[in-house]
Amino acid sequence: MLCDVMLSAGACETWLTLVELSRVTHYGEASISAQLRHLRKPQYGSFVVEKRQREGAEVLCGVEHGPVWEYRLSRAVRMVGGAPVEPRNEGSVGAAQTVC
Repeated sequence: MLCDVMLSAGACETWLTLVELSRVTHYGEASISAQLRHLRKPQYGSFVVEKRQREGAEVLCGVEHGPVWEYRLSRAVRMVGGAPVEPRNEGSVGAAQTVC
């Protein structure tokens, strides 16, 4: 489910925080973080997981909270003989319809 949500968000060029992902998937933030790490591994699709600091999210209601990180998922582009190769469709991964 997390992979489908992240691919759909990535297709819409949307970045999501762990809190936002938790609200959508109903998984805990620690579990989502671990699942994002797994998605980088070859056996889980070798996805590219990008991470960046969300601008303007360090201070909420006048209280400093520290950086808020957001994530985006995309498929890795494999190169074979100098030419890009389309990623394989791994079961239901990416099967969800993208609605931006």
